Amino acid sequence: MNIGIIGAGKVGTTLGYVLREKGFNVAAIASRRQASLDAASRYLGADCVYTLDPMELVAQCDVIAVTTQDREIRNVARTIYEGTDCLEGKIIFHTSGAHRALELSPLDTKGAAIGSLHPLQTFPDVDAAIASLHETPIFIEGDEAALSVLHTIAIAMGCEVHRIKGEDKIRYHLAAVFACNLLAALIYSGEAIMGTIDVALKSFYPIIRTTLMNIEKKGPLDSLTGPVARGDGGTVASHLEALKGMDLHESVYRTLSLVAVEMAEKKGVTSPDLLNAVRTLLEKDRA
Repeated sequence: MNIGIIGAGKVGTTLGYVLREKGFNVAAIASRRQASLDAASRYLGADCVYTLDPMELVAQCDVIAVTTQDREIRNVARTIYEGTDCLEGKIIFHTSGAHRALELSPLDTKGAAIGSLHPLQTFPDVDAAIASLHETPIFIEGDEAALSVLHTIAIAMGCEVHRIKGEDKIRYHLAAVFACNLLAALIYSGEAIMGTIDVALKSFYPIIRTTLMNIEKKGPLDSLTGPVARGDGGTVASHLEALKGMDLHESVYRTLSLVAVEMAEKKGVTSPDLLNAVRTLLEKDRA
């Protein structure tokens, strides 16, 4: 199969590099920006076609990955739709975690099989993405013809593959945002509090790593520790006092601590009366 990639950013470049390493023919890559193509060429080599015209790529390739930013997927689909009369035999997929394969409609009305393939991973840069992709679960959905090809591609890259329903994509993506993006935001919030007492974030890396290891081993429920889990209302009250004047971080503390109360209730090892008292503290004066 001849594979083409529309979008020469981190995801597209990583996908192209790994597929070439696994023996696939990545024949062409397209982008709106020459600088992006120049950067991608350092990973994909000289024997790949680099083009500013996506229709040149569509003409050459039978499997096409749209790896642009989410907001551009429909624009790419419209460009392809308006640029050709027939897409019979072509597999076209995007790599968005939030959107269904249907984001590529109406390419299916011209004969293309459409799908989505999303690596459940954060890509801070191409080198980090290449290093981690082989151990990254990949979620696929779409037409059966597309799913067969996407499964083959994911397996060849050494990834664990999961099928997901199109209607479940947005909740899947929401869960990923909680586990990744909002985890970074949470630690940023903690860092802001550390900054008020001149303690560096790096001092907290060991406890962060251990917590993540415990979650991987035992799950989040059995990894919960701390004052809320113990029903220690006195410490929680002291925390709330210390957070005065830091409204945003206080809101984060109250909300996540209420989640921790629910978790502690599910664990069932702390007195319900103590947990109810903590809940009352957390809900009092809550914005």
